[in-house]
Formats: sequence, structure tokens, C-alpha cells
Amino acid sequence: MSKVGSYIQEAYDELLHKVSWPTWDELQQTTIIVLVALALVTAVVFGMDLVAENVLTFVYKILGK
Repeated sequence: MSKVGSYIQEAYDELLHKVSWPTWDELQQTTIIVLVALALVTAVVFGMDLVAENVLTFVYKILGK
């Protein structure tokens, strides 16, 4: 059980003294970048879905199904 306690203590010490936490401004900027990238990827996937739907609908109409 002492190994688990030692691990938790070392992890806590590392989080306090070795991790460089971003400032509030850096956090806001990177959050905006992530949200913009998410919106772009969502738009691309949505566009691909619309194109695939239209192509398949066209193919099914040609095949008479």
C-alpha cells in the first residue's frame, strides 16, 4: 500500500512543481483555436455527408430502387 501512497505523493509534487500551467490569456487563445478547428472539421464532415447523400440518391434513382 505504501507504493500507491508514494505514487500519489510524487504525482502531486510533480503537478505543483514541474508542470508549467498556461496563463488565463493563453488558455483562452488556445480554446478559441480549438473551437475554430472543431467548427471547420464539422463543416467539412457535414459537406461530405451532403455530397454522399446526394450521390447515393442519384445512383438509387438511376437503378430504379
